[in-house]
Amino acid sequence: MSDNAVDPSEVRHIADLARIDLDDDEVERFTEQFGEILAAFEALDEVPETEREADLANVMRPDEVREGLRQEEALQNAPETEAGQFKGPKVS
Repeated sequence: MSDNAVDPSEVRHIADLARIDLDDDEVERFTEQFGEILAAFEALDEVPETEREADLANVMRPDEVREGLRQEEALQNAPETEAGQFKGPKVS
């Protein structure tokens, strides 16, 4: 893996997308850490693939119809409701 696998501008871009403020020392540290992570993934490319038959079994139980909650029961612990529905915070 080259030492330039991730450059500081990419780390700053990712931090901006995540709305995280990083100082220069943190950018440097994360640049190194991202490079180490990518090197670990490159090491996985060296692992040989093996041929194997899949031993698949259905581990899911069959669906069963059961009585659900009434609307009042479902809303009884809600911090806020409106018109018989859950009310949540506005999303910008």
